[in-house]
Amino acid sequence: MMGRRVMAEPLFYRFRIEDHVPEDHLLRVVDQLLDTAFVRKVMAPFYSPIGRPSIDPELMVRMLLIGYLNGIRSERRLCAEVHLNLAYRWFCRLGLEGSVPDHSTFSKNRHGRFREGDLFRRVFEHVVGECMRAGLVGGEAFAIDASVIEADASHNRKVDGKLTSWPEEEKITRPAREYIAALDQAMEAEAETIAAKRDDEPPGNRPSEPKVTSLTDPAAAWTSKGRMKVAFAYGINYLIDTAAAIIVDVAATPARWSAEVAATKTMLERVKERFGLQPQRLAADAAYGSGLMISWLMRRDIEPHIPLLDRERQTKGLFTRSEFSYDAQANVFTCPNGKLLTSRGKVRDDGTVSYWASTKDCRACPLKSRCTTGEKRIVTRNVFEAERERVRALLSTPAFERSATERKKIEMRFAHLKRHLSFRRLRLRGTTGASDEFLLAAAAQNVRRLASCLTEGWGMPSAQTV
Repeated sequence: MMGRRVMAEPLFYRFRIEDHVPEDHLLRVVDQLLDTAFVRKVMAPFYSPIGRPSIDPELMVRMLLIGYLNGIRSERRLCAEVHLNLAYRWFCRLGLEGSVPDHSTFSKNRHGRFREGDLFRRVFEHVVGECMRAGLVGGEAFAIDASVIEADASHNRKVDGKLTSWPEEEKITRPAREYIAALDQAMEAEAETIAAKRDDEPPGNRPSEPKVTSLTDPAAAWTSKGRMKVAFAYGINYLIDTAAAIIVDVAATPARWSAEVAATKTMLERVKERFGLQPQRLAADAAYGSGLMISWLMRRDIEPHIPLLDRERQTKGLFTRSEFSYDAQANVFTCPNGKLLTSRGKVRDDGTVSYWASTKDCRACPLKSRCTTGEKRIVTRNVFEAERERVRALLSTPAFERSATERKKIEMRFAHLKRHLSFRRLRLRGTTGASDEFLLAAAAQNVRRLASCLTEGWGMPSAQTV
Protein backbone atom coordinates (compact mmCIF):
# COMPACT_ATOMS: atom_id res chain seq x y z
CA MET A 1 0.00 0.00 0.00
CA MET A 2 1.45 3.36 -1.03
CA GLY A 3 2.03 5.67 1.88
CA ARG A 4 1.30 9.40 1.94
CA ARG A 5 3.08 11.97 4.08
CA VAL A 6 0.78 14.60 5.51
CA MET A 7 2.46 17.63 7.15
CA ALA A 8 1.03 18.29 10.59
CA GLU A 9 1.17 21.85 11.86
CA PRO A 10 2.02 21.81 15.57
CA LEU A 11 1.01 24.73 17.77
CA PHE A 12 4.52 25.34 19.12
CA TYR A 13 8.04 24.89 17.75
CA ARG A 14 11.39 24.61 19.50
CA PHE A 15 13.63 26.08 16.81
CA ARG A 16 16.91 28.03 16.87
CA ILE A 17 18.25 29.31 13.56
CA GLU A 18 21.82 29.10 14.83
CA ASP A 19 21.45 25.33 15.25
CA HIS A 20 20.82 25.05 11.51
CA VAL A 21 23.82 27.13 10.34
CA PRO A 22 26.79 24.76 9.78
CA GLU A 23 29.89 25.45 11.85
CA ASP A 24 32.03 25.75 8.71
CA HIS A 25 29.63 28.05 6.86
CA LEU A 26 31.30 31.12 5.36
CA LEU A 27 28.91 33.55 7.04
CA ARG A 28 29.61 32.07 10.48
CA VAL A 29 33.33 32.67 9.96
CA VAL A 30 32.71 36.18 8.61
CA ASP A 31 30.48 36.98 11.59
CA GLN A 32 33.31 36.09 13.96
CA LEU A 33 35.86 38.19 12.08
CA LEU A 34 33.87 41.27 11.11
CA ASP A 35 32.08 43.61 13.50
CA THR A 36 29.66 45.82 11.58
CA ALA A 37 28.51 47.84 14.61
CA PHE A 38 30.67 50.73 13.36
CA VAL A 39 28.08 51.37 10.60
CA ARG A 40 25.61 52.85 13.08
CA LYS A 41 28.25 55.22 14.48
CA VAL A 42 29.30 56.34 11.01
CA MET A 43 25.73 56.97 9.86
CA ALA A 44 24.38 58.51 13.09
CA PRO A 45 24.93 62.16 11.96
CA PHE A 46 22.76 61.55 8.86
CA TYR A 47 19.61 60.49 10.75
CA SER A 48 17.15 62.73 12.56
CA PRO A 49 16.82 62.19 16.35
CA ILE A 50 13.02 62.31 16.02
CA GLY A 51 10.45 60.66 13.79
CA ARG A 52 9.67 57.09 12.82
CA PRO A 53 12.61 54.65 13.13
CA SER A 54 14.27 53.91 9.80
CA ILE A 55 15.56 50.63 8.41
CA ASP A 56 18.70 49.71 10.33
CA PRO A 57 21.72 50.69 8.15
CA GLU A 58 23.74 47.86 9.69
CA LEU A 59 21.12 45.39 8.43
CA MET A 60 21.39 46.79 4.89
CA VAL A 61 25.20 46.57 4.95
CA ARG A 62 25.03 42.95 6.13
CA MET A 63 22.57 42.14 3.37
CA LEU A 64 24.80 43.78 0.74
CA LEU A 65 27.80 41.83 2.01
CA ILE A 66 25.82 38.61 1.62
CA GLY A 67 24.98 39.61 -1.94
CA TYR A 68 28.53 40.41 -2.99
CA LEU A 69 30.00 37.41 -1.14
CA ASN A 70 27.70 35.10 -3.08
CA GLY A 71 27.49 36.86 -6.44
CA ILE A 72 23.91 38.11 -5.85
CA ARG A 73 24.00 41.63 -7.27
CA SER A 74 20.29 42.13 -7.93
CA GLU A 75 18.82 43.74 -4.82
CA ARG A 76 15.36 42.41 -5.65
CA ARG A 77 16.74 38.88 -5.76
CA LEU A 78 18.85 39.51 -2.66
CA CYS A 79 15.76 40.41 -0.63
CA ALA A 80 14.06 37.21 -1.78
CA GLU A 81 17.12 35.10 -0.88
CA VAL A 82 17.45 36.63 2.58
CA HIS A 83 13.76 35.99 3.17
CA LEU A 84 14.15 32.26 2.40
CA ASN A 85 17.69 31.36 3.52
CA LEU A 86 18.13 30.55 7.22
CA ALA A 87 21.87 31.28 7.21
CA TYR A 88 21.24 34.70 5.66
CA ARG A 89 18.55 35.46 8.24
CA TRP A 90 20.91 34.43 11.03
CA PHE A 91 23.72 36.64 9.70
CA CYS A 92 21.33 39.61 9.38
CA ARG A 93 19.93 39.08 12.92
CA LEU A 94 16.40 38.80 11.50
CA GLY A 95 15.30 35.64 13.26
CA LEU A 96 12.34 33.71 11.86
CA GLU A 97 9.85 36.54 11.94
CA GLY A 98 11.99 39.60 11.08
CA SER A 99 10.85 41.58 8.04
CA VAL A 100 13.21 41.86 5.10
CA PRO A 101 13.50 45.45 3.75
CA ASP A 102 12.04 46.22 0.34
CA HIS A 103 14.57 46.35 -2.49
CA SER A 104 13.76 50.04 -3.14
CA THR A 105 15.15 50.91 0.30
CA PHE A 106 18.69 50.25 -0.94
CA SER A 107 18.40 52.70 -3.86
CA LYS A 108 16.94 55.46 -1.69
CA ASN A 109 19.68 55.14 0.91
CA ARG A 110 22.49 54.66 -1.62
CA HIS A 111 21.73 57.93 -3.39
CA GLY A 112 21.04 59.69 -0.09
CA ARG A 113 22.54 59.00 3.31
CA PHE A 114 25.00 56.31 2.25
CA ARG A 115 26.61 58.53 -0.36
CA GLU A 116 26.68 61.55 1.93
CA GLY A 117 28.41 59.49 4.61
CA ASP A 118 30.72 57.76 2.09
CA LEU A 119 29.56 54.55 3.75
CA PHE A 120 30.83 52.03 1.22
CA ARG A 121 34.32 53.54 1.36
CA ARG A 122 34.13 53.28 5.16
CA VAL A 123 33.03 49.63 4.96
CA PHE A 124 35.89 48.80 2.59
CA GLU A 125 38.47 50.57 4.76
CA HIS A 126 37.11 48.89 7.89
CA VAL A 127 37.71 45.50 6.24
CA VAL A 128 41.24 46.57 5.24
CA GLY A 129 41.85 47.60 8.85
CA GLU A 130 40.75 44.14 10.03
CA CYS A 131 43.16 42.57 7.55
CA MET A 132 45.97 44.77 8.88
CA ARG A 133 45.19 43.81 12.49
CA ALA A 134 45.32 40.17 11.44
CA GLY A 135 48.82 40.69 10.04
CA LEU A 136 47.88 40.08 6.42
CA VAL A 137 49.19 43.43 5.12
CA GLY A 138 52.96 43.76 5.08
CA GLY A 139 53.14 47.23 3.53
CA GLU A 140 56.42 46.48 1.74
CA ALA A 141 55.38 45.44 -1.76
CA PHE A 142 52.30 46.62 -3.64
CA ALA A 143 51.00 45.81 -7.10
CA ILE A 144 48.60 47.83 -9.22
CA ASP A 145 46.51 47.05 -12.27
CA ALA A 146 43.10 47.68 -13.82
CA SER A 147 40.45 45.57 -15.49
CA VAL A 148 37.49 46.46 -17.69
CA ILE A 149 33.88 46.14 -16.50
CA GLU A 150 31.10 46.85 -18.99
CA ALA A 151 28.85 49.77 -18.08
CA ASP A 152 25.07 49.65 -17.94
CA ALA A 153 24.76 51.82 -21.03
CA SER A 154 22.97 51.29 -24.33
CA HIS A 155 25.10 51.03 -27.47
CA ASN A 156 22.45 52.91 -29.43
CA ARG A 157 22.16 56.01 -27.25
CA LYS A 158 25.40 57.81 -28.05
CA VAL A 159 26.72 60.90 -29.79
CA ASP A 160 30.01 61.59 -31.53
CA GLY A 161 32.72 63.47 -29.67
CA LYS A 162 32.77 64.96 -26.19
CA LEU A 163 29.71 66.67 -24.73
CA THR A 164 30.34 70.07 -23.16
CA SER A 165 26.63 70.78 -22.69
CA TRP A 166 23.68 68.43 -22.43
CA PRO A 167 21.29 68.22 -25.41
CA GLU A 168 18.03 69.99 -24.63
CA GLU A 169 15.92 67.13 -25.93
CA GLU A 170 17.59 64.65 -23.56
CA LYS A 171 16.44 64.14 -20.01
CA ILE A 172 19.10 65.10 -17.45
CA THR A 173 19.43 61.96 -15.36
CA ARG A 174 21.55 61.51 -12.25
CA PRO A 175 24.59 60.18 -14.21
CA ALA A 176 24.26 63.18 -16.56
CA ARG A 177 24.19 65.63 -13.64
CA GLU A 178 27.31 64.00 -12.18
CA TYR A 179 29.04 64.17 -15.57
CA ILE A 180 28.27 67.89 -16.02
CA ALA A 181 29.44 68.64 -12.46
CA ALA A 182 32.67 66.71 -13.11
CA LEU A 183 33.28 68.77 -16.28
CA ASP A 184 32.94 71.99 -14.31
CA GLN A 185 35.32 70.74 -11.62
CA ALA A 186 37.85 69.64 -14.24
CA MET A 187 37.82 73.06 -15.88
CA GLU A 188 38.33 74.77 -12.51
CA ALA A 189 41.16 72.39 -11.59
CA GLU A 190 42.90 72.97 -14.93
CA ALA A 191 42.67 76.74 -14.46
CA GLU A 192 44.16 76.45 -10.96
CA THR A 193 46.97 74.25 -12.27
CA ILE A 194 47.90 76.73 -14.98
CA ALA A 195 47.80 79.62 -12.52
CA ALA A 196 49.92 77.82 -9.91
CA LYS A 197 52.25 76.27 -12.52
CA ARG A 198 52.44 73.03 -10.56
CA ASP A 199 54.90 70.38 -11.72
CA ASP A 200 53.59 67.58 -9.49
CA GLU A 201 50.65 66.44 -11.59
CA PRO A 202 49.28 62.88 -11.65
CA PRO A 203 51.52 60.62 -13.73
CA GLY A 204 50.36 59.83 -17.23
CA ASN A 205 49.42 61.65 -20.37
CA ARG A 206 46.51 64.03 -20.57
CA PRO A 207 43.36 62.16 -21.50
CA SER A 208 42.45 62.38 -25.15
CA GLU A 209 39.07 63.66 -26.25
CA PRO A 210 36.51 60.81 -26.37
CA LYS A 211 35.32 59.87 -29.84
CA VAL A 212 31.90 58.79 -28.57
CA THR A 213 29.85 59.81 -25.52
CA SER A 214 26.99 57.80 -24.06
CA LEU A 215 23.71 59.57 -23.34
CA THR A 216 22.86 56.87 -20.79
CA ASP A 217 26.11 57.01 -18.82
CA PRO A 218 28.31 59.82 -20.21
CA ALA A 219 31.23 59.14 -17.86
CA ALA A 220 31.78 55.64 -19.29
CA ALA A 221 34.43 55.19 -22.00
CA TRP A 222 33.73 53.71 -25.45
CA THR A 223 36.42 51.06 -25.68
CA SER A 224 37.48 47.61 -26.82
CA LYS A 225 40.18 47.48 -24.14
CA GLY A 226 40.66 44.20 -22.37
CA ARG A 227 39.77 42.02 -25.39
CA MET A 228 36.08 42.69 -24.92
CA LYS A 229 33.59 43.79 -27.53
CA VAL A 230 33.40 47.51 -28.23
CA ALA A 231 31.21 48.89 -25.46
CA PHE A 232 30.91 51.60 -22.85
CA ALA A 233 32.94 50.54 -19.82
CA TYR A 234 34.67 51.51 -16.60
CA GLY A 235 38.05 50.49 -15.28
CA ILE A 236 38.23 48.86 -11.85
CA ASN A 237 41.64 49.78 -10.40
CA TYR A 238 43.09 47.59 -7.64
CA LEU A 239 46.07 48.35 -5.43
CA ILE A 240 47.01 45.19 -3.56
CA ASP A 241 49.52 44.23 -0.92
CA THR A 242 51.28 41.23 -2.42
CA ALA A 243 51.95 39.49 0.91
CA ALA A 244 48.43 37.97 1.07
CA ALA A 245 46.80 39.60 -1.99
CA ILE A 246 44.75 41.98 0.17
CA ILE A 247 43.20 44.85 -1.81
CA VAL A 248 44.26 48.02 0.04
CA ASP A 249 42.54 50.47 -2.29
CA VAL A 250 40.17 50.54 -5.24
CA ALA A 251 39.15 53.27 -7.67
CA ALA A 252 36.63 53.61 -10.48
CA THR A 253 37.71 55.36 -13.68
CA PRO A 254 36.57 55.43 -17.30
CA ALA A 255 38.20 52.51 -19.13
CA ARG A 256 41.01 54.63 -20.55
CA TRP A 257 44.69 53.99 -20.05
CA SER A 258 45.49 57.58 -19.06
CA ALA A 259 42.78 57.63 -16.38
CA GLU A 260 43.86 54.31 -14.94
CA VAL A 261 47.51 55.35 -14.69
CA ALA A 262 46.54 58.68 -13.11
CA ALA A 263 44.52 56.77 -10.47
CA THR A 264 47.83 55.40 -9.16
CA LYS A 265 48.63 58.73 -7.50
CA THR A 266 45.22 58.96 -5.87
CA MET A 267 45.31 55.44 -4.48
CA LEU A 268 48.89 55.54 -3.18
CA GLU A 269 48.33 58.87 -1.45
CA ARG A 270 45.00 57.74 0.02
CA VAL A 271 46.51 54.54 1.42
CA LYS A 272 49.30 56.55 3.01
CA GLU A 273 46.83 59.02 4.52
CA ARG A 274 44.27 56.47 5.78
CA PHE A 275 46.53 53.61 6.89
CA GLY A 276 50.05 55.06 7.05
CA LEU A 277 51.21 52.61 4.37
CA GLN A 278 53.82 53.44 1.76
CA PRO A 279 55.34 50.52 -0.14
CA GLN A 280 59.05 50.10 -0.70
CA ARG A 281 58.35 48.85 -4.22
CA LEU A 282 55.45 48.86 -6.66
CA ALA A 283 54.86 46.21 -9.32
CA ALA A 284 52.87 46.92 -12.48
CA ASP A 285 52.81 46.10 -16.18
CA ALA A 286 54.38 48.14 -18.95
CA ALA A 287 51.32 50.40 -19.30
CA TYR A 288 52.49 52.13 -16.09
CA GLY A 289 56.11 52.35 -17.25
CA SER A 290 56.21 55.89 -18.62
CA GLY A 291 58.98 58.25 -17.60
CA LEU A 292 56.47 60.44 -15.75
CA MET A 293 55.25 57.49 -13.71
CA ILE A 294 58.74 56.21 -12.92
CA SER A 295 59.94 59.65 -11.85
CA TRP A 296 56.85 60.27 -9.69
CA LEU A 297 57.41 57.03 -7.81
CA MET A 298 61.13 57.58 -7.30
CA ARG A 299 60.56 61.05 -5.85
CA ARG A 300 58.51 59.30 -3.14
CA ASP A 301 61.15 56.63 -2.46
CA ILE A 302 59.06 53.88 -4.07
CA GLU A 303 61.13 51.53 -6.17
CA PRO A 304 59.32 50.96 -9.49
CA HIS A 305 59.37 47.29 -10.48
CA ILE A 306 57.71 48.15 -13.78
CA PRO A 307 58.80 47.26 -17.33
CA LEU A 308 59.53 50.44 -19.22
CA LEU A 309 57.01 51.74 -21.72
CA ASP A 310 59.50 51.89 -24.57
CA ARG A 311 58.67 52.20 -28.26
CA GLU A 312 62.19 53.10 -29.38
CA ARG A 313 62.54 49.91 -31.43
CA GLN A 314 59.10 50.11 -33.03
CA THR A 315 60.46 51.67 -36.24
CA LYS A 316 59.32 49.06 -38.82
CA GLY A 317 62.88 48.19 -39.84
CA LEU A 318 64.23 51.75 -39.90
CA PHE A 319 67.11 53.03 -37.76
CA THR A 320 66.28 52.90 -34.06
CA ARG A 321 67.12 55.68 -31.63
CA SER A 322 70.06 53.68 -30.26
CA GLU A 323 71.82 54.21 -33.59
CA PHE A 324 71.80 57.99 -32.97
CA SER A 325 74.44 59.21 -30.53
CA TYR A 326 73.42 61.83 -27.94
CA ASP A 327 75.63 64.67 -26.70
CA ALA A 328 74.25 65.79 -23.34
CA GLN A 329 76.44 68.89 -23.15
CA ALA A 330 75.40 70.21 -26.58
CA ASN A 331 71.89 68.67 -26.27
CA VAL A 332 71.97 67.30 -29.82
CA PHE A 333 71.75 63.89 -31.52
CA THR A 334 74.10 62.79 -34.30
CA CYS A 335 72.66 60.52 -36.98
CA PRO A 336 74.51 57.54 -38.57
CA ASN A 337 75.54 59.85 -41.43
CA GLY A 338 77.10 62.39 -39.06
CA LYS A 339 74.38 65.07 -39.29
CA LEU A 340 72.95 66.88 -36.24
CA LEU A 341 69.40 66.70 -34.90
CA THR A 342 68.45 69.68 -32.75
CA SER A 343 65.52 70.51 -30.50
CA ARG A 344 63.46 73.55 -29.52
CA GLY A 345 63.37 72.24 -25.94
CA LYS A 346 59.60 71.89 -25.64
CA VAL A 347 58.60 69.03 -23.34
CA ARG A 348 55.49 67.16 -24.47
CA ASP A 349 52.80 65.88 -22.13
CA ASP A 350 54.36 62.42 -22.05
CA GLY A 351 57.70 63.81 -20.86
CA THR A 352 59.56 63.57 -24.17
CA VAL A 353 61.49 66.13 -26.20
CA SER A 354 61.65 65.93 -30.02
CA TYR A 355 64.84 66.42 -32.06
CA TRP A 356 64.61 67.21 -35.78
CA ALA A 357 67.10 66.71 -38.54
CA SER A 358 67.45 69.31 -41.29
CA THR A 359 65.16 68.68 -44.27
CA LYS A 360 68.07 69.64 -46.55
CA ASP A 361 70.37 67.10 -44.93
CA CYS A 362 67.78 64.31 -45.11
CA ARG A 363 66.98 64.90 -48.80
CA ALA A 364 70.64 64.48 -49.79
CA CYS A 365 71.35 61.61 -47.36
CA PRO A 366 72.27 58.25 -48.96
CA LEU A 367 70.84 56.46 -45.87
CA LYS A 368 67.41 58.09 -46.01
CA SER A 369 65.59 54.94 -47.18
CA ARG A 370 66.86 53.16 -44.05
CA CYS A 371 66.15 56.11 -41.74
CA THR A 372 62.76 57.68 -42.46
CA THR A 373 59.81 57.66 -44.87
CA GLY A 374 59.10 61.36 -44.28
CA GLU A 375 60.89 64.51 -45.30
CA LYS A 376 63.11 64.47 -42.22
CA ARG A 377 63.92 62.18 -39.30
CA ILE A 378 62.57 62.97 -35.83
CA VAL A 379 64.03 61.37 -32.70
CA THR A 380 62.60 61.71 -29.18
CA ARG A 381 64.34 61.65 -25.82
CA ASN A 382 62.67 61.27 -22.43
CA VAL A 383 63.50 63.98 -19.90
CA PHE A 384 63.39 61.26 -17.24
CA GLU A 385 66.07 59.19 -18.96
CA ALA A 386 68.17 59.01 -15.79
CA GLU A 387 65.28 57.45 -13.88
CA ARG A 388 64.62 55.06 -16.75
CA GLU A 389 68.25 53.94 -16.65
CA ARG A 390 67.85 53.09 -12.96
CA VAL A 391 64.85 50.93 -13.82
CA ARG A 392 66.80 49.19 -16.58
CA ALA A 393 69.42 48.32 -13.96
CA LEU A 394 66.71 46.65 -11.86
CA LEU A 395 65.29 44.50 -14.65
CA SER A 396 67.55 41.49 -14.11
CA THR A 397 67.63 41.56 -10.30
CA PRO A 398 65.98 38.78 -8.23
CA ALA A 399 63.75 41.36 -6.51
CA PHE A 400 62.36 42.55 -9.86
CA GLU A 401 61.72 38.98 -11.00
CA ARG A 402 59.97 38.23 -7.70
CA SER A 403 57.76 41.30 -8.16
CA ALA A 404 56.86 40.16 -11.67
CA THR A 405 55.71 36.84 -10.23
CA GLU A 406 53.80 38.45 -7.35
CA ARG A 407 52.05 40.81 -9.76
CA LYS A 408 50.06 37.82 -11.00
CA LYS A 409 48.15 37.88 -7.72
CA ILE A 410 46.26 40.96 -8.83
CA GLU A 411 45.21 39.18 -12.03
CA MET A 412 43.87 36.39 -9.83
CA ARG A 413 41.77 38.95 -7.92
CA PHE A 414 40.20 40.13 -11.18
CA ALA A 415 39.61 36.54 -12.34
CA HIS A 416 37.90 35.70 -9.04
CA LEU A 417 35.79 38.85 -9.29
CA LYS A 418 34.45 38.01 -12.74
CA ARG A 419 34.26 34.24 -12.60
CA HIS A 420 33.12 33.51 -9.04
CA LEU A 421 31.34 36.73 -8.07
CA SER A 422 29.66 37.17 -11.49
CA PHE A 423 30.99 40.72 -11.81
CA ARG A 424 31.15 41.36 -15.56
CA ARG A 425 28.70 44.20 -16.06
CA LEU A 426 27.74 47.11 -13.81
CA ARG A 427 24.21 47.57 -12.55
CA LEU A 428 24.65 51.16 -11.33
CA ARG A 429 25.47 54.14 -13.52
CA GLY A 430 27.87 57.04 -13.26
CA THR A 431 31.29 57.14 -11.65
CA THR A 432 29.74 57.14 -8.18
CA GLY A 433 27.62 54.10 -9.01
CA ALA A 434 30.66 52.25 -10.37
CA SER A 435 32.64 53.24 -7.28
CA ASP A 436 29.91 51.91 -4.96
CA GLU A 437 29.88 48.56 -6.72
CA PHE A 438 33.67 48.29 -6.89
CA LEU A 439 34.10 49.11 -3.19
CA LEU A 440 31.58 46.48 -2.10
CA ALA A 441 33.08 43.88 -4.43
CA ALA A 442 36.61 44.56 -3.14
CA ALA A 443 35.37 44.46 0.47
CA ALA A 444 33.74 41.08 -0.19
CA GLN A 445 36.92 39.72 -1.76
CA ASN A 446 38.97 40.90 1.22
CA VAL A 447 36.48 39.34 3.66
CA ARG A 448 36.77 36.02 1.85
CA ARG A 449 40.56 36.28 1.82
CA LEU A 450 40.65 37.20 5.51
CA ALA A 451 38.42 34.25 6.41
CA SER A 452 40.50 31.89 4.30
CA CYS A 453 43.86 32.99 5.72
CA LEU A 454 42.76 32.99 9.34
CA THR A 455 40.93 29.68 9.25
CA GLU A 456 44.02 28.06 7.74
CA GLY A 457 46.41 29.82 10.11
CA TRP A 458 44.48 29.30 13.33
CA GLY A 459 43.34 25.76 12.64
CA MET A 460 39.67 26.73 12.47
CA PRO A 461 37.29 24.74 10.23
CA SER A 462 37.65 25.65 6.57
CA ALA A 463 34.96 28.03 5.31
CA GLN A 464 32.88 26.99 2.35
CA THR A 465 34.10 28.29 -1.03
CA VAL A 466 36.43 30.92 0.46
